Amino acid sequence: MRLTPIPTLTILTHGETHTLTVEPGANLRRVLLDHGFSPYAALTRRLNCGGRGLCATCGVWIEEGTPAPDHWHDRVGAWFGYPRLSCQVSITADMTIRLLDDKRIWGGPEAARRYR
Repeated sequence: MRLTPIPTLTILTHGETHTLTVEPGANLRRVLLDHGFSPYAALTRRLNCGGRGLCATCGVWIEEGTPAPDHWHDRVGAWFGYPRLSCQVSITADMTIRLLDDKRIWGGPEAARRYR
């Protein structure tokens, strides 16, 4: 008998909405890549740190179900309104994310998205 609810991940990209069910605690970056969605820009698809939280190229906007940032980079980035690192997010509840369709390498800050 499963006591932990299975989270739903909703992905917004290029004007489309996709919905996946994922195992509780799954890594967001890994889930995206496993299902054919890339959190990377064209240049950084091959040039990235492999999910270690070092290069900041796998940023996504979390629209709903935002977990508190626990990686140092996410804490600093969230304070200034930068996208969250998908490699440092565990999916433990329903979540809606937006892939950055227009980023070159990193996503830029948006003051309205500052985590307080």
